[in-house]
Amino acid sequence: MEFFNPHLYDLANAELWVAVGLILFFVIVVVAKVPALVAKALDTKAEAIKANLDEAERLRAEAQAMLADLKAQREQAEAQAKAMLEAAEQEAKRLEAEAEEKLAESIARREAMAERRIAQAEAQAAAEVKAAAADRAVAAAERILAARLAAGGEDPLVDQAVSQLATRLN
Repeated sequence: MEFFNPHLYDLANAELWVAVGLILFFVIVVVAKVPALVAKALDTKAEAIKANLDEAERLRAEAQAMLADLKAQREQAEAQAKAMLEAAEQEAKRLEAEAEEKLAESIARREAMAERRIAQAEAQAAAEVKAAAADRAVAAAERILAARLAAGGEDPLVDQAVSQLATRLN
């Protein structure tokens, strides 16, 4: 075995000094509590990673809650829009029916007014025809009476009838 080789423990042997240096290095590392510092650094890093994971989970849950809220708001907005559209359609139908009713009333009023004007014009024409007929009858009666008077005598009944003729015909 080479462990018992006397040349290995010679102070001029470089391998001996490498081994001594390595042992001293490990002793200094242990005495300076480097493994504890490394473990503490690793623990700190693990806690930071765990905190980041917890934060990511919290943010994920918050995002899901926001997504659910937005979906609910969208559904509510869609329902509201549908209700508004239905209300607008009903209002349009109501306004259309109201406009048709007003148009029918307006047509009926104009028709009634036209009929009244026609009846008024007919009555006025009839009155004018009656007046013209009465005027002509009076004129004819005057001519006949004038011719009779020129021919002869006076008749008191005829005079009375002539005086009442104008009032009866009007």
